[in-house]
Amino acid sequence: MAIADDLKKTLTDPTPLYFAAGTADLAVQQAKKVPGLIEQLRAEAPARIEAVKNTDPKVVQEKAKEAAKEAQEAVTAKVAEVFGAIDPKKLGETAQDLALRGVGVAAEYAVRAKETYDKVAEHGEQAVRAWRGEVSEEIVEIAVAVEPAAEPAAEPAAADASAADASAGEEKPAAKKPAARRSTAKKASVTAGDES
Repeated sequence: MAIADDLKKTLTDPTPLYFAAGTADLAVQQAKKVPGLIEQLRAEAPARIEAVKNTDPKVVQEKAKEAAKEAQEAVTAKVAEVFGAIDPKKLGETAQDLALRGVGVAAEYAVRAKETYDKVAEHGEQAVRAWRGEVSEEIVEIAVAVEPAAEPAAEPAAADASAADASAGEEKPAAKKPAARRSTAKKASVTAGDES
């Protein structure tokens, strides 16, 4: 039965949908920045093209040859140093140490990925609420809970009806206030508590 419960929980969890909505919203925000970047590149392009035109290909080729030669010498020296320092006894310890470090790094990246996933999902939930207009609905619910209602006019009529019933010799419980009013106030207080 636990498998069925886990499956039900997985299928009813809205977090992946919120993650997708958050990703889409962030992509739209980044896409809005693209026209500015294009204008910046368009403004910088003539200067860069002019710099390339004025560059001598032979000078660039010589610099590339020198850089490649230095890199090859550095790599050869480093390889010789590493192979010269290898001790067969320490090799096993080093491999085990590297494996443990790898596990630690993988766990750290997993935690960071989960935190990022949760942040994007939270952003998506807020975006979905804004798209649906639920944020404005919450404000209306708070306003309804804070504003006093015109309920005292309804109470005298209920008192008259209970007095008439009492005179007839029957005792009935007093009329109750609507429960919907209290649940709205409760929602508003819970929502207000979440915001602080």
